[in-house]
Order: sequence, then structure tokens, then C-alpha cells
Amino acid sequence: MTFRKNEKVSQEQEIPAGRFLTWLRNTRNALKKNEGVDVPCGKCTACCTSSYFIHIKPDETQTLASIPQELLFDAPGLPDGNVLMGYDENGHCPMFVDHRCSIYACRPQTCRTFDCRIFPATGLPAGEDRLLISRQVRRWKFEFPTTKDHRQLSALQTAAKFLSEHTECFPAGFVPGNTTQRAVLAIKIYRVFLDTPNVTDNREQEGQILETARAVKTACWKFETENTD
Repeated sequence: MTFRKNEKVSQEQEIPAGRFLTWLRNTRNALKKNEGVDVPCGKCTACCTSSYFIHIKPDETQTLASIPQELLFDAPGLPDGNVLMGYDENGHCPMFVDHRCSIYACRPQTCRTFDCRIFPATGLPAGEDRLLISRQVRRWKFEFPTTKDHRQLSALQTAAKFLSEHTECFPAGFVPGNTTQRAVLAIKIYRVFLDTPNVTDNREQEGQILETARAVKTACWKFETENTD
């Protein structure tokens, strides 16, 4: 009994997530350059065991060569060559063997860029069916040494909330249904909300909502096309 109690306490201990502003800048830069991110996962393997479909692009040749073809299938709605890898009956990635990634050196770009700190940062849920991820999310604790850190957090969470509440203001598919991808979109466009008050569903503010949606689309386009941040 004592062991189990201590084990539970250990699982719920806080994990330093770093200074918020530094994390946000590094995450945006990684997204722009399509690079991996350095996540202090420790012994956590929640993302490997939480029933995720893993997207693999056609140019990830080493990754594709490392995965048995029978584990891959065409990614719906994406160009030919884009594939998904599913999970086993336990919700584990099929490449997760003996409690570790068996193709770590050639792991998919999706795995290299995944960072569950995006959930506490944006205020979006990991999902009711992502219990292990959600538990890890609760443990992350960012540092907010300045008012600028708090201001950036507020803007990011306002951006995520706006995307979730005003999906109808955007073209079909612009706002992902997947909360991970929606959190990524919020990180790309959050600066729109640095100087924008909270936008409500009040009909009197319909014009402001549409104007904000246009600004969000422009910010997304600039993020995807400009080399500097």
C-alpha cells in the first residue's frame, strides 16, 4: 500500500516546463523550420501509448523504410503518398517495443515535433480518451517571471478559444477538429490577440468577430510563407 501511494504521488509531481515565453518562441521557430523540439519527457511514454494515428509524409523515406508496409494506410483528405500508422489493441504504437521506440533514430516527424505542453499552454484538452496524456499535462508547470509572459499566455489561450468557438467563420477544414492540430494553429496565429479584447458571441460584435477571423487567416498565411518570425 505504501508503495502504491508513493508511486501515485510521484506520477502527480510537477514537472518544470521552462519559462513560458522561451517555450513559445522555440515552439514557433520549430514549427517554421519543421524541426523537432526538445521535450523533457523523462520516462513518460504517454504519447506512444495513447491511441494516436501518426501522420507520415512521403518525403520521410527513412521512416517509411523502417515501418512494415502493412501497418500503413492512406491518410484521408491528403495528397497521395501521405500515410497514417495506427495503433495496436492496447492503444500502443506498433513501433513501441519493450517500453521504447524501436525506430527512434528514424521516427516520424510527427513524433519529433509532438510536445504535450501545447495543451496547458493553449488551455485546450488533450481529449477525454487521452488519460495518460492528460495526466502528464497536469504536471507541467511553466514559469512566468514577467508580465510579458502572462500577456503572451493570455493571447494564446484567447486564440485557441476563438478558433474553437468561431469555426464557422473560416473555410471548411481551416480549424482542425483534432485538438493537437488546433493548438498548433493557435500558436501560429496567437499574435492577432495580443491587442484584441475577448470576442464574444454577442450579435452586436459580429463585425468584430469577422474582422478577427480575417486577421487570423492572414496571420496563418504569413506564418506559413515568411521565413522570419
